[in-house]
Amino acid sequence: MRRRSQTSVDDTPVPVDDPKPQGKGRPTPKRREAEGKRRQYVSAPKDRKEAYRQMRAKQAAERERARQGMLAGDERYLPVRDKGPARKFARDWVDSRRLPSQYFLPFSLVILLATWIPWPMAIRAQVLGYVVTIGWPIMMIGVLVTSVYVSWKVKKLVAEKLPDESVKGVGFYAAMRALQIRKLRFPPPQVLPGGKPVQPKR
Repeated sequence: MRRRSQTSVDDTPVPVDDPKPQGKGRPTPKRREAEGKRRQYVSAPKDRKEAYRQMRAKQAAERERARQGMLAGDERYLPVRDKGPARKFARDWVDSRRLPSQYFLPFSLVILLATWIPWPMAIRAQVLGYVVTIGWPIMMIGVLVTSVYVSWKVKKLVAEKLPDESVKGVGFYAAMRALQIRKLRFPPPQVLPGGKPVQPKR
């Protein structure tokens, strides 16, 4: 009977920094073990109060993420009325210009304050006369003309530059944004008057 040939095994320890490849030297980990190491365990809430606290923390984080996304103009977080290339173009077009209609609210406030000041009777009559006969008519005509122009211009440019986009409602959308004070506009302006992009706050 022939003896089976035996292979000698080298039991010499291999240093860690040995540059020569020495083979794996260890059994291949099972798939279950490898996945278990990669899995991140989430501590389960101990009671209902802890679960409620974790839920509130998660909701707060999601709201903050959505708020930051809206402030940055991220389409994923904007309301439906503000989504789309046409609405984005309308916002940037309005925000890159100083339009008379954006001073509607400040001018209205100035007029109201002028009528509330306790002027002497003679001066008060003159102030009210100027407000009724000059101030309000000029303001209303300026707002009307600006709104019509903005609506027409934005619809025309959207049709030219974005032919695949619908122009329905985009003119009114631009006109309403032009009526708002710049700092109160939402989504916040992404361009400065003149067209330069707004620098992100650090």
